[in-house]
Amino acid sequence: MATTAERLGRIVAPVADDLGLSIYDVEDASGTLRVLLDRHGGIDVDALTTATRRISAAMDDDGSFPATATLEVSSPGLERKLRTPEHFAGAMGDRVKVKLRAGVDGDRRLDGVLSAADAERLTVTPDDAEPRTVDLSDVETAHTEFVWGPAPKPGGRNAPKKSANKKSANKKSANKKSAAKNSATDHSATETTEATP
Repeated sequence: MATTAERLGRIVAPVADDLGLSIYDVEDASGTLRVLLDRHGGIDVDALTTATRRISAAMDDDGSFPATATLEVSSPGLERKLRTPEHFAGAMGDRVKVKLRAGVDGDRRLDGVLSAADAERLTVTPDDAEPRTVDLSDVETAHTEFVWGPAPKPGGRNAPKKSANKKSANKKSANKKSAAKNSATDHSATETTEATP
């Protein structure tokens, strides 16, 4: 007998195919049916909205899903959950965080670059240690890790340039102040000169 996720996957496949999307994952998480869809170059909100409506209608037509189930359709996101051998194969060369099940020898947490993966094992190469190969069956959770680039340094090459208009406005303001000062000085001198017999 097929699981709920497998049945949902069979319903999602033709919808995704028709919309030019790929199925990243289908999961039944305690009554929440999660469908993660992707597209080469990224997926937009409109495509997800259309897919959600069509999948929901197909589920209603099928009639085998509980009315209390919640359907979630989204993209895998920047940090993708890794559950299947295909997920790991697709993340080769990416930074990953892996948590191993209790009882596995060595450190339970691996952070680094996923340097190898097949149907049974994966290898993570940390920044400051030797690569470590573990069985997929020992993986409790895993996901890719998005690393933000550094912020540009103030005044550096990528810092915003001051606007020429702003410089010009500051120069005009300074000239007006100087002219006003000179005008006040000239006016005083003129009054003094006229007051002298």
